[in-house]
Formats: sequence, C-alpha cells, structure tokens
Amino acid sequence: GQAVKAAGPSMPVKVLGFTGLPNAGDELLVMDSEREAKQLSEERLESKRAGKLATPQRATLETLLEAADGKKVLRIVLKTDVQGSLEALTGALNQIESKKVDLEIIHAGVGPISENDILLASASNAVVIGFNIKVENMAVTAAKHERVQVKLYSIIYELIDQIKEAMAGLLDPEHRESVIGHAEVKQIFQLTKGIVAGCLVTDGRISRTARARVLRRRQPVYDGGLATLRRFQDDVKEVRSGLECGIKLGDFSEYQVGDIIECYVLEQIAQKL
Repeated sequence: GQAVKAAGPSMPVKVLGFTGLPNAGDELLVMDSEREAKQLSEERLESKRAGKLATPQRATLETLLEAADGKKVLRIVLKTDVQGSLEALTGALNQIESKKVDLEIIHAGVGPISENDILLASASNAVVIGFNIKVENMAVTAAKHERVQVKLYSIIYELIDQIKEAMAGLLDPEHRESVIGHAEVKQIFQLTKGIVAGCLVTDGRISRTARARVLRRRQPVYDGGLATLRRFQDDVKEVRSGLECGIKLGDFSEYQVGDIIECYVLEQIAQKL
C-alpha cells in the first residue's frame, strides 16, 4: 500500500489514473512527458487510419454477413463492465451453435468502448457490442466517421437473443410454394384482347395476384402470372370454388378444353439457425 516512484522488472504495482480500463496483457509504455505520450498515441492512431484506403459501407447488426466456406459470419467486438460479465457473455455466445452461420468474437475486453475498439471493428467489418458500459467521446466520433454500428445492452438475455436474431437474419429466406386452388377449362373464347379460358373453379380459389400453371394430362405447359380474372364482365380479385370465371394467363393462348389451371402463391420462410 506504499507509494513508490519507480518499479523495476517483475515488481507488481497498482497504477491509478487511467481514463479507461486496460485489458490483461496490454503493453504499458512509460514516456518522459505527457506531450510525448500524446504524440505517440496520435501517431499510432494515424497509422491505423492511413491503412484504410477507402471507407466502404459498414456492417450493421441486421445486415452483417460475409461468405466463408459456404457459411456466413457475424463478427463482433465485445466490451463489458467487469471480467465476470465478460466471461459469462463469451461463454454464452460460444455456446450458440449453427451449421449455417459462424459467430466470431474478434476482440473481447473490459472497460468503456474506445476509439481503438471502433478502428478494430472498422478494419474487421464488425459490430461493437457493449454491456453495462459507456462509449468514450472519441469513440462516438470515430464510429460516425468509420460507419461502425455500436449496440449497448444492460440485460444479458436480450443481448444473446438479439445476436441469435441477427445471425438468423443473415440467412436468405427459403421459398415455399402453396397451392390455393384449381380451375378446369370448359370453353375457349376469342376476344379482341386475346384468347380467354372459360373455367370452373373446382377447389380452393383463383386469385388475381397469385401465380398459375397450366396442367395438361398432369404435365405443366405454362407457368406465369394472371393477366385478367373476370366474373361475367367484371374484373375481380378472386373467384372461389364452384363458380365460373374467365382467365387469361400472361401471353399464353394455347388453352385446351380439359386443361387444369393450378393457382399457387410463393411464401418466404425465414430460416432458423
């Protein structure tokens, strides 16, 4: 507990007065004056900035992705208030399992988010995550300049849940086809605007905004959108089972009596981790 003027090799000491918490293993340089210390700090930061030839569009937690061996990657810089929080969060994040998305913690430390954290995230195309900490003023400025997103949390499970959501959000949605109805061609009409199939809806419904395919002896001969859907002389949005209607499909005109028009919609299904 005694104050000392100098500390030699292998001598443990307690140092006070840091503006931010250093990480275990950080190198401590001693300068002759505050001016020299500031000059060295500015030179190192300028060297990092000089390595950036351009400032591309940076990642957000919602959009960050990168292809790697067929998988996508979410990269984060993690800063917490105390070592216990850091260990708990890194442990929980490392337990997130996914065969489709990798989570990479490129740096984890204790203390407020600093300008160095922002520059590291910028160079790595990562998002900065903070738990129960603040962002230093210089880091706020750097984040705006480098277009790095910073996300702050105070509840662990919210942080974990949003990381999982962000990872799942990187995956492209799957498309699923749902058949909504069928209509049988009963008659064919030659009109001024083209050939129209007079149909009877046999099940479900035919929707003007859906897609349709023409099945002939169970084989598809056309697949596309509906150009017109009419009941008598009126344009309608849909026609339900048991009703007759006139259907014109895109540029298709080779209808035959007995053809089946199958109406379907494409749904986007979000993938899971």
